[in-house]
Parts: sequence; C-alpha cells; structure tokens
Amino acid sequence: MKALFAIACAALLAGCASQHARRTDVLFWNQPQREANFRAMETQYASNVVKHGVAHPLPSGRPIAPVLDDGTTLDAYMTAHHVAGVMVVQDGKVRLERYGLGSDAHTRWTSFSVAKSFTSTLVGAALRDGSIQSLDDKVVRYIPELAVGAYRDVTVRQLLTMTSGVRWNEDYSDPHSDVAQMYEGRRVPGEPLLVTYMAPLPREFAPGERWVYKTGETDLIGILVNRATHKTLAAYLSEKIWKPYGMANDALWLKDDMDGTEAGGSGVSATLGDYARLGQFLLDGGRAGGHAVLADGWLADATKKHADIGIAGRGYGYQWWTWDNGAFAGIGIFGQLLHVDPARHLVIVQLAAWPVATDDAQAMARSDFVRAVTRAVDADR
Repeated sequence: MKALFAIACAALLAGCASQHARRTDVLFWNQPQREANFRAMETQYASNVVKHGVAHPLPSGRPIAPVLDDGTTLDAYMTAHHVAGVMVVQDGKVRLERYGLGSDAHTRWTSFSVAKSFTSTLVGAALRDGSIQSLDDKVVRYIPELAVGAYRDVTVRQLLTMTSGVRWNEDYSDPHSDVAQMYEGRRVPGEPLLVTYMAPLPREFAPGERWVYKTGETDLIGILVNRATHKTLAAYLSEKIWKPYGMANDALWLKDDMDGTEAGGSGVSATLGDYARLGQFLLDGGRAGGHAVLADGWLADATKKHADIGIAGRGYGYQWWTWDNGAFAGIGIFGQLLHVDPARHLVIVQLAAWPVATDDAQAMARSDFVRAVTRAVDADR
C-alpha cells in the first residue's frame, strides 16, 4: 500500500512539474538532465499524441561502416558527441542502425527544430486540402491578431522562408533573447501566448528582403495550420502521414499547458525509425496509403533554395535547409538531424544530446558524419 501511495505521489508531483515548467528551460538543462529528459519530454511538458498506423516496413540492407574524415570510428563519434541513435536508410532498407545513451528502437527522442520541417510538410497537406488557399495569402488571413504590428504585411511564404523582416534574436545562450522569452509574459484570453508575444515585434527589414532564423515564426505557422484545418498539429499529422504512411509508434507534440497551442517550431518526439520513415515518405513523393498527401509540386518547391543564408552551396527553403546538390535537411539544436538525399535515395537520421545547443565544432563533426555515410554508400555502389 505504501509503495502504491509513493508511486501516486510521484506521479502527482511529475504532473505538477509539467504544468509549471517553463518551455524554454530546456535550453539551460545540464547534461544529465538533457540525457534523461530528451527521451521523456512528456514528463516535463504537456503534449498531444500523434497516433501511429500499421508499420511501414524498413527491411535490413547491406551494412555500411562509415569512418569520419579524421579516421574516427562511428562508436567513437557517438560517444564523443552524446549521440542517442543514428540510422541510415537507402532504397528503403536500413543500412546502419546504432543506439547510445541507453536508447533503443522504442525510445522517443525530441526533435527540436527538425519539427519545423514537420510543420512545413503539414502546410503542403493543407494546401492540397484547400484549407490554406495560397502561400501568397497574408498571414493575418489566418491569424488576425497579428494585424496590430509588423506581421500585417507578411505572407505565408515569407513565414515559411523566414524572410518576414520582423526583428528577432535567436541566441540560445541568452535567457533574455526572443527565443528564450517567447513563451513568457501576459496572457490574453482566447489568444495563444506566442501570438501575444510576437504581434507587437517591430520591423527591421522589408518583408522578403533578408533571411533571419526565427523559431517563433514556425510556431506561428503551426498556429496558422491549426486555424486553417481546425485540427491540432498532432491530429493532422496523424491523419495525413503518421497513420496512412505507417509509422510504427505514437509520437508526441508538445503544447502550451494553458492555451493548448502546439510548438510548430519544435517539440515533436518520435523514434529513430519513425524519423527515418518520414524521410522515406518524402523520397516516396509524399504519398501515403496510395494517395498524394501534399499539394502538387510542393516537395520540389519546399526543398529548394528560396533564401540566401550566407553559406556557399547552401540555402533555406520552406523550413528545410537546402544544398545545391539537391539534398535537404531538418536540423535541430543539441545535435538532431533528418537528412534526405534524393540523388542517392538516402535518409540519414541522428538523435543526440550535445553539451551545447549549437556549436561550430559539433556541427562540423555532424557534417563529417554525413560525408562519411555518403562516402560509404558511394563506395559500395
């Protein structure tokens, strides 16, 4: 009886913690907290469930053993960079699957900004449905509360490409930056807190003039999809992709515990295999259950360069990072990656708990890992 009482108390305390935890505290967790919580975000924050379907098979293919540019082995790379899992799928077959940090095939791991690419893909579905009329619609058509400030002249396309021109600070190490403060402040009844925060932000550039990375804008895209479809992001993702394509496990999408708004710019937790299945869904042309899910031409448009990010050979599409060779990727802080290379029919997934949110040395090592995989795949062909 005492044991049952202790379990009940622990569950109650965990629930209370999740109701009061600041959603941006995640940026300042220590390493043990990251490694414990990235696999169990639902214990820290409110969330919606993304229901799965009958599993799309990922059969085994011929194994590869990538070696990084400096000779580092995969095991050494994973240990050095706190990697929880890597998977390589080529031609629909798993060529590499490895786990770390106590994870396994059933572990759900948070995505951070890889979720931006999920949200973008739902825009493609909403366009096909007719829920969103056009990417050239003004954002205020769907979120009229934004008409009070600089967003009144911004289009859906400019949100997708992060070229709104609205001023923003995405410094993950600064507790006073916009990305750290966007879920704080006064609540207005009936209005998402994120909208309340972003509506009065000032203009810095003309809409469409310059690219500036803004997680808050992807959260706005998520709210836009929710308003347009009258469905939660979790329910819409389940309906359009997670069930019909055949993800093997339920996913989670974090939400505000008071207004229920899901974080379009982050907050999806899924298994390593289901992240890979999403990449394969895209390689399969965005079709699920024998039907086209996305608007005609959406994939080619979303995954090409629309904005210059100041790096040769790279760009930004509709919430996808792009390469001039046709590859594209969803990239999240603390080491998350969903890399899709259509020319090689290749998907590369990494889940991790880097010691810092973003860092040039860590990012270079991740890029080296991707190069090592592509070398191994090319050599085998």
